[in-house]
Amino acid sequence: MSSINTEMPMPEGLAKAIANPLFPALDSALRAGRHIASEDLDNHALLVEFEQELNLFYQRYNAELVRAPEGFFYLRPRSTSLIRRSVLSELDMLVGKVLCFLYLSPERLAQEGIFTTQELFDELMALADEKKLMKLVTHRASGSDLDRDKLFDKVKTSLRRLRRLGMIIPIGEGHKFRVSEATFRFGADVRTGEDMQDAQLRLIRDGEAVVHTQEHIQSSFLDDDLHEEDSSTQSQPTEEQTA
Repeated sequence: MSSINTEMPMPEGLAKAIANPLFPALDSALRAGRHIASEDLDNHALLVEFEQELNLFYQRYNAELVRAPEGFFYLRPRSTSLIRRSVLSELDMLVGKVLCFLYLSPERLAQEGIFTTQELFDELMALADEKKLMKLVTHRASGSDLDRDKLFDKVKTSLRRLRRLGMIIPIGEGHKFRVSEATFRFGADVRTGEDMQDAQLRLIRDGEAVVHTQEHIQSSFLDDDLHEEDSSTQSQPTEEQTA
């Protein structure tokens, strides 16, 4: 007696998407939390062409392929997803919101969208509550120059994480970077009728750094960074992981 084949044939569009030589690396990047913006020309074009087919593909993993209003793509795993999820630290989120603020600023056009780590740090210190920032490093409101150096190091770590998520594009070998449109992931809660830059500034100053639960930014890249950081800052956890 012959067995009955119950497998459904793969849709032609999905077969084409998966057969594309770009797909394995793109799939791995999406699963690791990377955001694919228009600057990533080939991968972005592949997602635009096969958005519907790939969204159905990732639904099998209890995840959603999201296309943000600004045009970038990312995966949003559900609580039951087979794709691992983790949550960025409060400082990571705050740095991301400052990056979004810079993206919206007139200075971005004047500087061709290029900033340095020092400029990002100076903007963070100018916009955010310094006492709250110091508490992220020292667990007290006041801080010395040494504490500010520690905060600067943590900001650099946050930038490395956000770079891996596609939020910034490094320029050359130094500390320069271009802010990606993907930083609007940190501005999802300012898509309102008011001026977006003013709204983002208000959130930064109010210390509202954490996005809504269903919008937690997935970042499976962070494990290696955490292991490196734990060796020197074991008493200062920087990330809350979720299943």
